[in-house]
Amino acid sequence: MSSLSQADSRCSPGDTICEIRVYEQEVIIVPIMLLTIFLVTVVFILLMHFCPEKVDRIRLQGSKSTPRRVLHGIDAPPGINVMEHESIALEVPSSYSTFNPPSNYLSKNLTVAMDKPFLPLPPDPPPQPFEPSFTPIAQPRELPRQRLPESFNLVTPLTVAFSLRSDSSVSLYRARMEERNVVLRVLNDSADATERHNFLGFASFLSQLGPHPFLPELLGVVSLRAPLVTVVEEMENRDLLSYLWRCRQEHADPPCEMTERRIFTMATQVASALEFLHSKDLLHGQICARSVLVTKDITAKLWGLHGVYTSKTQGETKKEEASMKKWHAPELLARRTAGPSSDIWSLGILLYEMATLGEAPFAEISVNELLQFHQRGKSLKKPSGCSNALHSIIKACCQWKEQERPTLAEVSRKLASGEKSASDKVLKASGTVNIEQYLQEAGYGETNSYTVF
Repeated sequence: MSSLSQADSRCSPGDTICEIRVYEQEVIIVPIMLLTIFLVTVVFILLMHFCPEKVDRIRLQGSKSTPRRVLHGIDAPPGINVMEHESIALEVPSSYSTFNPPSNYLSKNLTVAMDKPFLPLPPDPPPQPFEPSFTPIAQPRELPRQRLPESFNLVTPLTVAFSLRSDSSVSLYRARMEERNVVLRVLNDSADATERHNFLGFASFLSQLGPHPFLPELLGVVSLRAPLVTVVEEMENRDLLSYLWRCRQEHADPPCEMTERRIFTMATQVASALEFLHSKDLLHGQICARSVLVTKDITAKLWGLHGVYTSKTQGETKKEEASMKKWHAPELLARRTAGPSSDIWSLGILLYEMATLGEAPFAEISVNELLQFHQRGKSLKKPSGCSNALHSIIKACCQWKEQERPTLAEVSRKLASGEKSASDKVLKASGTVNIEQYLQEAGYGETNSYTVF
């Protein structure tokens, strides 16, 4: 029987309500469903146009039940990132052409020679392995998706400077964001899947560390579309080694002065950052002047953290840095397990660099003879004009036996105590540094990288 015949048989003539009940599905339910679908579609289109970052969060929520790529927290569910609802007032650009560096923007690759076998250490009982227990807990701040990276103001390639080696897959730029100077680490288009994974993993690692006054601040990431970008605060005075070399100049621009009191202050700041890493069961392993960055107000911030991330994710498979051997403790030269006291040794070498305004440690000793030099009980020479208090800390940090080196807490107390009575006399050094000679004395190969971050 048809619906019409049903209406005729069930309803009296002129009974509209009865007829609506019979045709309820056709008259009410279907039109409401169509209207609802239309409204949802319109709202979603408007969101995609005006608030695409919210759409991304909705998509992430809807994909919780599907297999996820392992990105160390980069694509973690909303709610973990306490900064995810902040917005950045940037303009929407039309292309990525801003990130094409000029033809004269050069980079150099570090090449190192194979070292000869080292003599074994005396048969002291080896220390307990230092096992990292750092686990992902947060994701970095995701910059709004519709704000493409080149919309940062005043984007320019970083000028060449002697500093940390950068991955060849990453380009570096200066920019302005939220009324402050920043550094953009931009993953090149040629990067493969492994490089993208490591790039995002390192950004997540920096976020997981959490804020610390003497670690560079991660300000955000662009991870939901290419090019991938991490945004880090800029250190106007660049790396500490370049700063020390500038302090050697008679008329440095901008002015640069290093005093023994400032050495104690900056070393205390580095020790604080290192103590923070050790509290998370992380070793730095590359403490030296070029892995410390200096802010505009001469605050020292410990960098070189990509090595920390690599050690955490790859353990002992990390490639040995031949250019760091002059800063490495004897146990590392003999290929033994590193521990917190290994960073203490390197901290002592850093103090020597600061006291000499950037001289290479053990300049007269070749890398191949370095372990034998330490075995004979030799130590760093006392720098000219260095106080007994500062030299005693250097000697204490650079003890042959690990158990004879002070703890980081003890070093921090000695630095704080020495700062109170330190001299404010400006340190002087004869002549500027010859780069090629420095590279040779510091144990580098013939070429080296000159990029920051």
